[in-house]
Amino acid sequence: MSVTRQFDKDLEDLRVEVLRMGGLAEEMIHYAVKLILTREPSLSSKVRENEEAVNRLHIEIDERVLSLIALHQPAARDLRLLAAVLKINADLERIGDQAVNISETGAYLCRLPAMKLGDIPRMADLAAGMLKDSLDCFSRHDVELAKNVIRRDDEEDRLKSETFNELVSLMQSDASTIQRAMDIILIARNLERIADHATNIAEDVIFMVLGKDIRHGSELKLGRS
Repeated sequence: MSVTRQFDKDLEDLRVEVLRMGGLAEEMIHYAVKLILTREPSLSSKVRENEEAVNRLHIEIDERVLSLIALHQPAARDLRLLAAVLKINADLERIGDQAVNISETGAYLCRLPAMKLGDIPRMADLAAGMLKDSLDCFSRHDVELAKNVIRRDDEEDRLKSETFNELVSLMQSDASTIQRAMDIILIARNLERIADHATNIAEDVIFMVLGKDIRHGSELKLGRS
C-alpha cells in the first residue's frame, strides 16, 4: 500500500473513531436525561460505563492525530481536518463530563420529592439534537448543517434563562424548594454547556471544510440575513 493510500486509510479510521466517541457521548446524554425524567438512579451506572470508554478514546484519538502529523506532515485541508479532530475530541470528552454531572445531580434529586422540571426536557432534546447534527456535519463535511447547529444555540440559551428565572421565582415563594431548584438550575447549565460544545464542533467543521474561522458569533460569516 502506498504512503498516500495508507494516510487516507488512517484518516478514515480516525473519522470512524471520532464518530464512535460521539455516539458514546450521545448515549451518555440519553441515559442521564432518562434518569431525571424517570427517577431511576440506577441509570447512572450506564453513564459511568460510557465515560470510561469516552476517556479512553479521548487519549487514543489525540495520540493518533499527533502521530499522523509527525509521520506525514500534512498540509492544507488534511492539516485542517487533523486540527479540527483535536478540538472536536476535546469537546466530546467535555460533553461526557457534563452528562456525568447531570446524572450525579439527577441521582441526588431522585432521593427528594419530585418537582416540575420546567424546560429541562426541551433543553435536553435540543442539546442532544445539536450534538447529533454536529457529528453528522463532521461525517458529511456539511457546512449548511453546521450553520444550522450554530443558530440553534440561541434557543438553548433562551430556554436556560427562562428556566433560571422560573426557578428563582419558585425559590422566593417557597423556601422548601431551594435545594431542588438549585440542582435543576445546575442541570440546565450542564445542558447549555453541551449545546455550547456541539456549537464548537460545528464551528470546527466549517473551519475544516472552508478554512474560515467563524468563532465568537459572527452572524455575517454564518450568512444570516
